[in-house]
Amino acid sequence: MEAVHPDFIQAPEHRPKPDVTEAEGIPLIDLSPVNSPESDADALARLVAQIGDACKNWGFFQVINHGVPSHVRERIELASKEFFALPKEEKKKVSRNEINLFGYSDFEITKSVRDWKEVFDCTIENPTVIYASDEPDDKELKELTNQWPEYPPELREVCEDYAAEMQKLTYKLLALIALSLGLPKDRLHGFFKNQTSFMRLNYYPPCPAPQLALGLGRHKDAGAMTILAQDDVGGLEVKRKSDGEWIFVKPTPDAYIVNVGDLIQVWSNDTYESVEHRVTVNSQKERFSIPFFINPSHSVWVEPLAELVDEQTPAKYKGYSWGKFYATRKLSNFKKLTTENIQVHHFKL
Repeated sequence: MEAVHPDFIQAPEHRPKPDVTEAEGIPLIDLSPVNSPESDADALARLVAQIGDACKNWGFFQVINHGVPSHVRERIELASKEFFALPKEEKKKVSRNEINLFGYSDFEITKSVRDWKEVFDCTIENPTVIYASDEPDDKELKELTNQWPEYPPELREVCEDYAAEMQKLTYKLLALIALSLGLPKDRLHGFFKNQTSFMRLNYYPPCPAPQLALGLGRHKDAGAMTILAQDDVGGLEVKRKSDGEWIFVKPTPDAYIVNVGDLIQVWSNDTYESVEHRVTVNSQKERFSIPFFINPSHSVWVEPLAELVDEQTPAKYKGYSWGKFYATRKLSNFKKLTTENIQVHHFKL
């Protein structure tokens, strides 16, 4: 067996636990009513109720009949496998760094030594405007652009095509979530003009000691929402709100996994909650996944929505700048932190 680097030995709280169950899994929701002109009001109302229940009780759900063409997903999955199969020196030609935050990185240089994976990141708005630093009083902006590898030559095209389909799905889901909160369907849309959303190609190599490492440690997503495509190997685990058990998310063919992020938790004033999740690795099989991280503009001020706050239900968070929050999180990838990274709970009232 290949020797395991000592940096990948887990602290007890981060090691995969044996008490993982599949149970009935996270909710599986059919989006047909928003994709069919024949759908009636009752069907849409039932769908909105399903979305609301899933966001409130799980923070996660899967969607089928979502409208994303299968060939678009198949093309990006194939291109992703071709890219990660390249020699390491070829992939590192497009390595991300503190200047260019998008591109390739591997588990030897990520901020968390416990993450057993390789990634390729690309932004959706090209260029994407963010704050140049995480200093509170520094208002300087900078533009981030994608860098594309020479091989496979079609990677840029397939990523852009996939991102366009993900954007369509994003706005359908944002509308359903807004309706489930009793808000106009386009209430959240304005936050995503000049968005900082990005997508990631994940590759989890076979791990020689999967009991000692995680593909990705337990965490919550800081943005508004994440839409994940995973292959048939699986590995995603969600911490069930009702009892704290870790639930294995069994792959469902052609489905997307959606989770509420911290921003929707704040906007909803804790009506919906972002929940912990993690990724395990496999000793025999490699695994691929594609998360699409939905983030607002750098200029957005995040606070509970006014319609959801009153004397009986006061705001549970103080406002904060998404741009500064995002800059702090992104730039921390290239720093050795001595304290906890910025989290949404730091703004809890």
